[in-house]
Order: sequence, then C-alpha cells, then structure tokens
Amino acid sequence: MAQPTTPDQQPITDTPPSNQRGRLFRVYNHYRVVVSVILVALLFVDPINFDSRFRAMDYYQAGVVCYLAINGFIALTMLAGFQPRSRHITVSILMDILLLHGLLIASTGITNGLANLVIVSVAAGNILTPTRIGTFYAALGAICSLGISAWSVLVFDDSADEIVRAGSLGILYFAAAFILQYISRRMLRSEALASSRARSIAELEQINRQIIQRMRTGILVLDRFGRIRLANAAAEELLFGTATEDSKLPSRGRNLPRPLRRGLDAWLKDPARRTEPFQATQTSPVVQANFTQLDQQRGDQILVFIDDMSRVTQQAQQMKLASLGRLTAGIAHEIRNPLGAISHASQLMNESPNLDEGDRKMLDIIERHSRRVNGIIENVLDLSRRRAADTDLIDVDKWLSAFRDDYLQTQSNEHQKSDEILLRTERNLPLARFDVSQIEQVMVNLCDNGLRYSKQATGERRIELYAGVAADGERATWMFAISARASLRSTACLFLNLFSQPTRVGRDSAFIWLENCARLIRLTCPW
Repeated sequence: MAQPTTPDQQPITDTPPSNQRGRLFRVYNHYRVVVSVILVALLFVDPINFDSRFRAMDYYQAGVVCYLAINGFIALTMLAGFQPRSRHITVSILMDILLLHGLLIASTGITNGLANLVIVSVAAGNILTPTRIGTFYAALGAICSLGISAWSVLVFDDSADEIVRAGSLGILYFAAAFILQYISRRMLRSEALASSRARSIAELEQINRQIIQRMRTGILVLDRFGRIRLANAAAEELLFGTATEDSKLPSRGRNLPRPLRRGLDAWLKDPARRTEPFQATQTSPVVQANFTQLDQQRGDQILVFIDDMSRVTQQAQQMKLASLGRLTAGIAHEIRNPLGAISHASQLMNESPNLDEGDRKMLDIIERHSRRVNGIIENVLDLSRRRAADTDLIDVDKWLSAFRDDYLQTQSNEHQKSDEILLRTERNLPLARFDVSQIEQVMVNLCDNGLRYSKQATGERRIELYAGVAADGERATWMFAISARASLRSTACLFLNLFSQPTRVGRDSAFIWLENCARLIRLTCPW
C-alpha cells in the first residue's frame, strides 16, 4: 500500500522518528524501574500473607528481583548514551509481557493486580511501534492470560470466572492496541505534516530573503520611531554607499539619512503626500522614497521602497534612443530614393560620348561620393538592426591617402583652398582590421571638428594625420594633431565615437577626445 505523502512529497511513516522513539522508551523504562522497585518493596510489607497466598513464593521473589535488575541495567545503558533501536524496544516489550505473566503464574493467578500492568505494557508497545507488531503484543498478552486462567482451572481447581476475566483482559489488550495505534498514527502524521510545513515555510522564508536581498529596488522596514528593522543590499548601497551580502539585518541600528527622515516625518503627517527625490549623501545617486504601512491594523511597521532615479532616467533615455534609431532608419530609407536617382543620372551621363575630361572627373566624384553616402545609409540601417561590422584587413597608409583626397574634394570652394591635411605614416605599418565605411564616417566627423576648432585655436584650418606603430610593435597607432603641440592618440583597444565632440579648446590647441562607441570600430592586427 502506498504511503501518504506530505506537501513536499516525502512519505509519512507509521513509526516515530528514532530520536523521538528513544525519548519515549526512556520514559517507559523509568516507569518500569519504578514499578519493579515497588514490587520489591512490597515483598517486605507483609511476607507472611504472601507466603500463604502465593503459589511459588521463591520464583516470584526471583522474578521481581530479575525484573528490577534488567530495568536498572537498561536505565544505566541509556544514561551512558545508548540509543535503542526498534528491535531493542520490541524485545523489551515482549520481555515485559512474558515476565509479568510469569509473575502472575507464581503469584495468585489472573486475579492478581499485576494483570493490569500488562495493559500498560501493551499500550506502551503500540505507542512505540504502532504497526502490526503492536497487535502481536495484544495477541500474545491475551494468549498468555487465557493460558494462565485455563491452567489455574485445570490444575488448582479455581473458578471458571478466571477464564472470563482473562477474556476480558484480552479484549482490553486489543482495544488498547487498536485505539493507541490509531491515535499514534494520527499524531505521527500530524507531527510529520507540521514538520514538513515548517520546513516549507523556512525554505520560503529563505527564498524570500534572498529575493529581497537581490532586488534592485531598495527595501526598508522601519518601526514607528524610524529605526531600521530590515534593509536589503540595494537600500544599503543607495542610502549608505555600501552593500553587504549578509542577509541577517545588517543595517539594524543605523540612523536614517536626514532627507529620508524628513520625508518620513512629512509622510506620517500627510500619507497622501509624495516625497521629493533626494540624495542621501553627496556621492549617492538621486533616489525616490515611497512609504506604506506594513500592518494596516497596528501600524507599528513602515515599508519603504527606494527607487534609483538614475535608472529610471536611463530607461527613458534608452527608449528615446530606440525611437531615434527608428526615426533615423526611416530617414535613411527616404534619402535612398533621391540618392539612387542621382547615381543613376551620373551613370547615364557617363555613357555620353561628348564629355570632356573635366566633366568625366566631376562624374567620377559624384559616383564615388554617391557610393559613400549609400554606405553611410547602410551603416545607419545596420546599427538600427544591430548587425555586426563587416571588417577587412586594410593597408592604413594607402587608405589614409585615399581618404584625404576624397575628403578635400568634398569641401566647399571657400574651404577647399584653405583646408590643409598633412599625412605622415611610418614604414612597415601592420595591417588593421576594421569596417571601411564605418571608420570613414568617424574620420569625416573628426576632420570636420579638427578643422573647425583648429580655425578657432590657431587661425588656420589645418590638421595632421599620423599613423605609426605602438611601442609593442603589434598595434597600429593613429594620431590626430590640430597643431604642432596638441595631439590625441587612438590605440587598437579603443572604440571611436561617431558623434564625438571636442571637450577642450585652448589658444594653442584643441583636443578631440575619442569616447566609447561599441560596435562601431575596433582596430586590430591580423595576427
């Protein structure tokens, strides 16, 4: 038969746990010691009447002394730390039943009051082992009682009422066995269910504590005097600047920051009022506190939620950038239509046989920069789709020369003559791996900024592009100089920002700082 299970799918047994069974057996053995001591003491109360009534006084005395000796020995072994097992308990109960019936035979028979002690032994056996063995205890006791009564009637010519009394005792044995088995099983199952639920509650409490500790929203539990009862790691970091992994109420005893204390006092006066964002310290982020009563009836504990406003702002910024990306992609699609018309018209004009050399040069410029604009549009669309860059191994010297010529050709007439881009490259430059179309956008932006702020700083639209090798000899190093005394270096491990702006302009120089822009460009070496 399948055993019933607890909510955590663990079977419930019909026997007490070993530690509990040991404690119960210890109590029962104390009872046996007391009973055996009383039986020995009764031998000295009225020995003359005992000798006249008992059938075998010597055997009775020996049996009582043996009973005391056995119970005393078991008590001493248990006092020394011995833990009885199920078989030890079974043997002990069987010994009690047999020894007590032996004392009945040596005494006055089934009418002796010792027969009532058998009921206690059967009951204790069914409490300690509420299984089929408990029913065996009752059956053994009933058989022994009926046997003693029948032997007394046949041998000593006693009254037949002893058989009736023995049958009544047998009924009591079985009644005690069945009733105590039922009660014991119910108690054991109830205790097992309670223990299982206690473990489940402890596990849920641990899970909740871990969840609260790892929440990004700060959580505080305050008493009505504003003292911290509980705080998770996020609340500690937002309010005190440090976070601990210990979940045992690490912030208990700390005082609330003054802005939060003022907000709590204002909320206690007017619960409908919303607190203003604040900074707990000068270095902590701006946070928003929301208060609520943890216990609506008593109102002695207050739950506080601490939200980091910078994260909310960051989420809003991400949503804004996502919308801007979709808008940029839409604009890029719209630019493609006239760009395609321009490119197609230039291709048709290039097929005309009446074009002179100057016109063909202009058409070549139109076609090259149409492809360049189309590449820019492709990059914008790729960024909106989050595609990886298409990198190739590039000869930096040749590419920089071609870029400088293309860039100067695209400048307006007024700037084309005044703009000056000097190019210096070292020999044996390692090849660089990058996406040509993407780094071209970066270079155009850098050159535009460089020429503009070079004009402001030096009065001349002049910049210098330098390509060399890093000190380790394995990385390509680029340097952009607006004047002879100001330069900025971008190594292989830095990302270039497509929309970088100059951050400092002086009289003699202007610096263009390259900031992080993941997924745009990374200069690497082929090996």
